[in-house]
Amino acid sequence: MSAQTQHRVWRLGPDIDTDALAPGHAMKHGIDTIAQHCLEAIRPEFAREVRPGDVIVAGPNFGIGSSREQAAAVLVKLGVSAVIAPAYSGLFFRNAFNLGLLLLTCPQAEVLHEGDRIEIDAAAPAVIAPEGTRLACEPVPSFLMDMVRAGGLLNQLRQRAGKKASHA
Repeated sequence: MSAQTQHRVWRLGPDIDTDALAPGHAMKHGIDTIAQHCLEAIRPEFAREVRPGDVIVAGPNFGIGSSREQAAAVLVKLGVSAVIAPAYSGLFFRNAFNLGLLLLTCPQAEVLHEGDRIEIDAAAPAVIAPEGTRLACEPVPSFLMDMVRAGGLLNQLRQRAGKKASHA
């Protein structure tokens, strides 16, 4: 994620639970179908209108609820490049990084508005608001950023296995 790319903001409130992200009624289907129902109870247009590179900005406690990893997987499937919030559920946090989804913990996230065009400086990490204000985010450990860059833990392990095989 470079600070050169602009990302459109989808603004959500606090306490977005995993059932809103991956509704229970859709769980018997594959990820493509579950993704079509992402956030339908809160933002019915979301799955239809979200575009690759868009970001979600939410209030505290994003991803609370069950441990279903599909809640993060649907965001990856829909092309969401990052979620920015003041706090996350621990299980969602781990699932998201395992699937290659960048989560930025930003205490000032709530100053961002629906439709804002923002930049993300993942190295800092920081969010650059439309007027140029930098919103500091909590540091993301390098091993988690490596997972995001690899597209998730499984891809990272495949890459490592491939490098070891080529050196053998």
